[in-house]
Amino acid sequence: MALTGTLKDFGIAEILQLIGQQAKSGVLHLASADEEIHVVLSDGAVVSAESARRKQKERLGAMLVRAELLSREALARALQVQGRTLRRLGDILVELELVTKQDLKEVTTLQTTETIYRLFEWKSGTYDFEPGAVEFDAGTVVPMRAEALLMEGFRRVDEWPMVRRKISSPAMTFLRRAPLPADESAGPAERRVHALAEPGRTVEKLVDLSRLGEFETCKALLTLVNMGCLKAVPAPRRSAAAGVGAYARSWRQRLRRGAAGLAATALLSGALAGGAWLAAERHRATVHAGPSLEEGAAQRLLARHQLARLAGALEVWRLERGSYPQRLAELVEADLAAPADLRWPWREEYHYRRTPDGGFVLLPPLP
Repeated sequence: MALTGTLKDFGIAEILQLIGQQAKSGVLHLASADEEIHVVLSDGAVVSAESARRKQKERLGAMLVRAELLSREALARALQVQGRTLRRLGDILVELELVTKQDLKEVTTLQTTETIYRLFEWKSGTYDFEPGAVEFDAGTVVPMRAEALLMEGFRRVDEWPMVRRKISSPAMTFLRRAPLPADESAGPAERRVHALAEPGRTVEKLVDLSRLGEFETCKALLTLVNMGCLKAVPAPRRSAAAGVGAYARSWRQRLRRGAAGLAATALLSGALAGGAWLAAERHRATVHAGPSLEEGAAQRLLARHQLARLAGALEVWRLERGSYPQRLAELVEADLAAPADLRWPWREEYHYRRTPDGGFVLLPPLP
């Protein structure tokens, strides 16, 4: 059975999670009213994400120019070669020694991740997974596990509102107030951004030069401001309305989907693996009333997805409050889970407890 449908039935997160868990290879075609994106996966890992209508500023050559890794003249030269040979631009740039292989790898990875994260803004569209072997250049492409991309999404969802409160406009600039501390309180991202934060450089320019992406650059700026290493200079009044990271709310809405999305993932698993029972469940499963799950294997499959969802909700709680909750029911009070999520697809609730080292134990209920 083909993996195809609309994003109103199954969200981006569920689709990527399923393909990753099944370790499938192929191309996931996604289309909305005004955009078309093709995500290439190898053994469940994302190796590229191409937009058929990618804006000029999001193209590889433009990103390299804005990062000041490539001149416009050198790009024009490489594009001429590409027009004659129809080879990949990245291969031409490395062959002509216009960029290093490491710089190309860093920018292509950023291009892919930023495209993937933009997918979670979509509220409607269609998807179609075309299985098959794929090829990619291991020297310039870093395969990224779908599960890791989703967990990164949870982190961004939680931290974006805090970042946007202080890094409120792409037109803001910064002044250096102090050198970085000698200890390890500043990580690699903060050190890179601090070195680039020359007077007059806007957030938008720092995003381009740092090659960290919008979120990581803005988070590093916030950390440096809080450490007293940088002083934020407000944007001109007419530019202040251009907020940074407008997609955070839609991310939070999609990644906090309840048992409906997890049941949907299991149904999709039946489609990919050819499981007739799980495919049939699509017509009779309800979200929280609880379908009749007498087949033990299917019940354990649903439980595995639910455990992952609850673990993600616990991580969101920890990021917001600094530690894990004392009780699993507190996730419901914080609107991070529905009451039925704490037991789905079992009759009894999952076993949860805090550990002395600050972690947690989360297990299915005893049969």
